[in-house]
Amino acid sequence: MSTNASVRFFDEQFQRQVAAAEYALNPFELAALPHLRGEVLDYGCGLGNLAVEAARRGCSVTALDASPAAVTHIQAVARQTSLRLTAAEADLRNHEIAEDYDAIVCIGLLMFFDCPTAYRKLADLLAHVRPGGVAVVNVLTEGTTFMAMFAPEGHCLFKSDDLTQRFAGWDVLSSKTEIFPAPGGTRKVFATTIARKPREWSL
Repeated sequence: MSTNASVRFFDEQFQRQVAAAEYALNPFELAALPHLRGEVLDYGCGLGNLAVEAARRGCSVTALDASPAAVTHIQAVARQTSLRLTAAEADLRNHEIAEDYDAIVCIGLLMFFDCPTAYRKLADLLAHVRPGGVAVVNVLTEGTTFMAMFAPEGHCLFKSDDLTQRFAGWDVLSSKTEIFPAPGGTRKVFATTIARKPREWSL
């Protein structure tokens, strides 16, 4: 599978993390973990720290990412344990989700697509959450000034309230904006929404 500059950027980062055994959950993963139950899709799982921890807590987890280093690491963990954990490499811009899940997590991924693709994929992810299930979505928003990780093919900085609006009709459990310092005096501005799809759901 071909890779773009963003995939290469994170593939190199994940290789360094594996070499240093850096597997701590980031703040967004820590916030997501208590909401994960049953069958879970981690879409853009990165190094798989959240996927592994969710599987340790009894979830059945499918983890997808475009990084060969990340997927190789997760597959090795799965082989060494009895966890219900599978990982596969995929072009997540175009990947077809084949089934529904009790929880879908998409942390730090959609902003690496052009905006039309990001919005289309977000709608697809939300459509595959079972009624009563939970979605956890995290994106970068306008105000972000650290751009070194983006590929020239395109990216999408969401508007400040855009993410929450796309959960219309859902029970929003948490919605927050957080700012983190980045290299060179830049910053990253993240929006994270955790929401439950109503049990009586119709399109």
